[in-house]
Amino acid sequence: MKAEIMAVGTELLLGDILNTNAQYLSKQLALLGIEVYYQTVVGDNAKRLLGAFELAFKRADIVIATGGLGPTDDDITKEIGGKYFGLEMIENEEAIKNVEDYYKDREMPESNRKQGFVPKGSKVFYNHNGTAPGCMIEKDGKILIMLPGPPYETQPMFEEYVIPFLKEKSDFTIESKVLHLSGIGESKAAEAVADIMNESENPTVAPYAKPNEMIFRISAKGENEEKAKEIMKPVIDEIYKRLGKYIYGEDNTTLEEAVIKRLEEKSFSIATAESCTGGLIAGKIVDYPGASKVFIDGVVSYSNESKVKRLGVRKETLEKYGAVSEQTAKEMAEGVVKALGADVGISSTGVAGPDGGTEEKPVGLVYIAVCVEGVTTVRKLNLKGERNRIRGRVVTEALNLALEVI
Repeated sequence: MKAEIMAVGTELLLGDILNTNAQYLSKQLALLGIEVYYQTVVGDNAKRLLGAFELAFKRADIVIATGGLGPTDDDITKEIGGKYFGLEMIENEEAIKNVEDYYKDREMPESNRKQGFVPKGSKVFYNHNGTAPGCMIEKDGKILIMLPGPPYETQPMFEEYVIPFLKEKSDFTIESKVLHLSGIGESKAAEAVADIMNESENPTVAPYAKPNEMIFRISAKGENEEKAKEIMKPVIDEIYKRLGKYIYGEDNTTLEEAVIKRLEEKSFSIATAESCTGGLIAGKIVDYPGASKVFIDGVVSYSNESKVKRLGVRKETLEKYGAVSEQTAKEMAEGVVKALGADVGISSTGVAGPDGGTEEKPVGLVYIAVCVEGVTTVRKLNLKGERNRIRGRVVTEALNLALEVI
């Protein structure tokens, strides 16, 4: 089956809203083995929307439209979808009741009653997170799926109603495994497994570069879930054999989660001492809900005076080597361990820019250090890009170093 994703809304064309639904739906459809060749964005205009449906169904079996299911006059997706298939709009009592229940503690605007009307014969998707029901029309070998626009409504509805329906349409199962890598660039990682990517058709191996990390998605097609996983296993094992030292997790694992799990395994606590990152490392660690089990505190020591007073960095070190140096990074990591009684300390100090660089210490020069039970490892980074990109990269490199040495 081939699908086309259609986002409806003039606000998307104007750039007022980011079309995150298209990214989400594309990923989900790929996991289901459904190909997506086109994504369309069309405004709230009846003529243009009808034309978009006509074009989409010339090149796809399934069209998934998001948006335009609201109560206002320009919310016309269901009406135009029904028109395309020659279906009249009828009232759906349960859909209207759901809308009324949503407003049970306040007065419901009369315009919201419009959301309870759907094309005759369509399957209704009831909305547990908003007022707009979705629906699906299946006719003449074509399928139109219409979902609300807000992602917090789109995604639960897709998972509850659409995924089970699409799985029933397939003669096979698609299973995927995502491997997350850090500390290696896209080209080097892809080169290491180039023969696998080129020669393997089932499973397929696809590389993706994201900010500060590398991803491999391995996908296999089989007659059932167990068979698909069996097909994937030898390829996954081979990738681990070649790149295992860079792989920090699978599927939805984050780098900070991997670090925290490692700390938990060793019953270690952690503290951070940051200069150029200004608390970003600590912030990334506490992004993970279980961070309170291992994270003690974070110190932002931006000035030299703070480094001396709060972390115990020696004045002699700062005078001789400067704040941006291997020696200072080392003493910062060791100092925060001592000051806060942690088992592990992470530090960062560098020149993030855009100003402050010199010929000896240019913008992008950063030192990170990790102290684990008295043993300190320091790494020098030479990074490129604007200020926030450099700082974000330092966070990833610091957590990656922590994962290496803990």
